[in-house]
Amino acid sequence: MIPPKPKGRQGRGSVWRFIRDFRRDILSAQSDRLYRGWMAEFRGPFIHSFTCNDPALIDLILRKRPMDFPKSPRMAAGLQPLLGNSTFISNGETWLHQRRIIDPAFEGGRLRETFPAMWDATQAGVARLAPLADGADIDIEPQTSHIAADVIFRTLFSIPIEDQIAAQVFQAFREHQDAQPMVNLGGLIALPRWARFHSRQVRETARRIRGLIRQLVSARAEQIDAGTAPDDLATKIMTTPDSQTGRIFSQAEMIDEVATFFLAGHETSASALAWALYLLAEHPDWQERLAEEARQNLAPDFSAIRSLPLARAVFRETLRLYPPVAMTVRQCRRPESLRDRKAPKGAQLVLSPWHLHRHERLWDDPDGFNPARWETENGKTCLRDAFIPFSAGPRACPGAGFAMIEGPLILSALLRAYRLEPGQERPVPIMRLTLRGKNGIHIRLTPREAKERAAKQA
Repeated sequence: MIPPKPKGRQGRGSVWRFIRDFRRDILSAQSDRLYRGWMAEFRGPFIHSFTCNDPALIDLILRKRPMDFPKSPRMAAGLQPLLGNSTFISNGETWLHQRRIIDPAFEGGRLRETFPAMWDATQAGVARLAPLADGADIDIEPQTSHIAADVIFRTLFSIPIEDQIAAQVFQAFREHQDAQPMVNLGGLIALPRWARFHSRQVRETARRIRGLIRQLVSARAEQIDAGTAPDDLATKIMTTPDSQTGRIFSQAEMIDEVATFFLAGHETSASALAWALYLLAEHPDWQERLAEEARQNLAPDFSAIRSLPLARAVFRETLRLYPPVAMTVRQCRRPESLRDRKAPKGAQLVLSPWHLHRHERLWDDPDGFNPARWETENGKTCLRDAFIPFSAGPRACPGAGFAMIEGPLILSALLRAYRLEPGQERPVPIMRLTLRGKNGIHIRLTPREAKERAAKQA
């Protein structure tokens, strides 16, 4: 069975039709030819953009000359109410300064230190699902969001999600997710500045989230001054000086970065986990293999992650089919020649993991769910050249390693505890802040122990 995929737009379409369709669903507004083409140019009033699927182009933009293709300020305009000028949207010297402070917090040794908090959040999530594991149809997205948020709170600030401020941040993020798409219309098609706006709900939820984060950052700063701060990611980031300037983050800068950690580390993980659980529900053979691996190898020890290769392959395949950040936008800093076409200064370059990861001229069985593909020659080649769920090059997500521990860990723990079946309605992918189900992602859970006892008695 082919995993859920919205139909692409057929044939050529006008600018105004694209704008209309974009407002409903950015994925189905894109031409179905993007699953086969290497590049598409789109030009119209206020619009000059290039969607780039050629691995050579992506390598140029992300790896070889990233400073010549900065994040689009129009995309940044859509996210600034929440993220300020954080590393997710900044450019140039500001971005370099931010990464010199943030990157050391996500080095390999630090990931080992965060593992106990990640394990505790995972076990709390497994227990939290128990009352829902009665075979009834449930939307799993809010549950994976809850678990992923708990991981972030515990690893960043050493507090569980039950903490009063943490709970309020989580709820506000849920509301913001519903109000704000990842790329607003002005971001993707380069509308002029005067044409961009944010709804009242976007502004209000962003203000509330940032106010709550300010409380957490201020409290941590007082603990650092008093010498009582826990040795977690927040303390590491707030006390690490820029290796070139010696400057540490101000509290205002830290608020921007914490908001980004919640977006990049909570919303994205929640999206990937929900889709992974649905894919496993539709593929009971893979589900049982992963559950058996978890029964044998899952343990509260960082080294156990190396013994979960099936969980890692399933999570990676989910990131291929349902990349949480389905599209992003860069900009030409100067005139360029892209596949013999002239791209003027300021042209928008749309990089679409959604289309690249399903490209018919790159991948074997591009729409199929096959975690074993990563052991094939085609899979290994595409992993290197056409797989960018965390972006690539200098601007690759600093939390990629974190996510590739968190995802397989949570999947293994949930599959060891519960058996999954698809819900009555297949989900429809739609791009909001991250790639979500239009009406949720519905599955049914039952405890594995109860199922196994019933099978033995029968």
